[in-house]
Amino acid sequence: MKSLDTIPTGKIERAGKLVKTGVKIGGNYVKYYGKKLVDPQTSKDTLDQDNAEDIYDGLKSLKGSALKVAQMLSMEKNLLPRAYVEKFSLSQFSVPPLSAPLVRKTFKKYLGKYPEDIFDKFEKDSVNAASIGQVHRAEKDGIKLAVKIQYPGVAESISSDLALVKPVAIKMFNLKGKDSEKYFKEVEHKLVEETNYILELEQSDEITTACSVIPDMQFPKYYRDLSSERILTMDWMEGTHLGEFTKIDFDTDLGNTLGQALWDFYMFQIHKLRRVHADPHPGNFLVSSEGKLIAIDFGCIKEIPEEFYVPYFELAKEENINNDKIFMEKLYELEILTPTDSEEELKFFTALFKEMLTIFTSPFHKETFDFGDKGFWSKIANLSERYSKDEQIRKMNGNRGSKHFLYINRTFFGLYNLLHDLKARVEVSHFEKYMD
Repeated sequence: MKSLDTIPTGKIERAGKLVKTGVKIGGNYVKYYGKKLVDPQTSKDTLDQDNAEDIYDGLKSLKGSALKVAQMLSMEKNLLPRAYVEKFSLSQFSVPPLSAPLVRKTFKKYLGKYPEDIFDKFEKDSVNAASIGQVHRAEKDGIKLAVKIQYPGVAESISSDLALVKPVAIKMFNLKGKDSEKYFKEVEHKLVEETNYILELEQSDEITTACSVIPDMQFPKYYRDLSSERILTMDWMEGTHLGEFTKIDFDTDLGNTLGQALWDFYMFQIHKLRRVHADPHPGNFLVSSEGKLIAIDFGCIKEIPEEFYVPYFELAKEENINNDKIFMEKLYELEILTPTDSEEELKFFTALFKEMLTIFTSPFHKETFDFGDKGFWSKIANLSERYSKDEQIRKMNGNRGSKHFLYINRTFFGLYNLLHDLKARVEVSHFEKYMD
């Protein structure tokens, strides 16, 4: 893969790149409708494939928050056409890397020295390039290290990048009115945090220390004296990316062990720490040769305030979902229903969320849950398919729920998908033994 010597950092330059991408997408639609006139049975699959290709190609050269949004969307497997999911998922760990001269320039700026003056060994070619930074192997005093380097201009371009992708997101998620701004501010706030590697180092230390009580989990050690706000150094962890591991034939017991560790890791953070690793995609986890699960990235941590935590998990209880009075109270507390809703909206969204929560909270209603159960995933797919084609929902205000839903729901969607890939059967309350 060809490396990048420069990244567009100016607002006008980055906007121009996206305009070119928009022109390509327009051309794809012209071709699609031309074929549709000749053959009314023409499928949208080719259009989706072409659009996904052009959008990804445009974003990958920009890197930063625009590409990060694509990464977030790739986790929504039941929301986007498959072509988008497959293409956007490449943003997790497969984008063009920075060239060696640009890497050296970044080191000189943020650590005051070139990499060869800091480490005993430093590989100039990256081993992993993603949306916000890329990783290089290094060695110092006999310790193998992973050095994450942030792309130039990423932190400074977050606001302008989000302004550019905002119209697409508004259309895709049917957001209306000024209330939608709270969601974009939440995304912007988390992306700003993700570009602060000093904050990531501190969060990594705190969470990995607390979660060290969970068996079958491993974490790297972080090195403060070899890190800065744009460079982060940690132990190099040997293992297979979880996404690659789940593509091979693996032992059922090992899948269950890894799945239980993953479930306990997340439930412990949510219920004990009230802050959670909110980026559960396969690129952030490795499986070691000893069958341990390794978490390697703590850039995106979501705090869970009490006023959200309490009603959110009260709605996870089956008896509350089936109690109309309590159910409605919690929907209002979580801003899913609002005082300005019409009778039609109240009726529609109450029924929608009752059906949705009955499915999504079902793992919490059993002692053990099998995330490989095809019936569970069929219900999710059918619900998604039905409401994605519902004309009524397109006419209503899509601003539903507290801003905290964005990253908490993302966490659960990602967690469920990873557990599904592992075909894991988990003991739901197993994590409680580590709470004291």
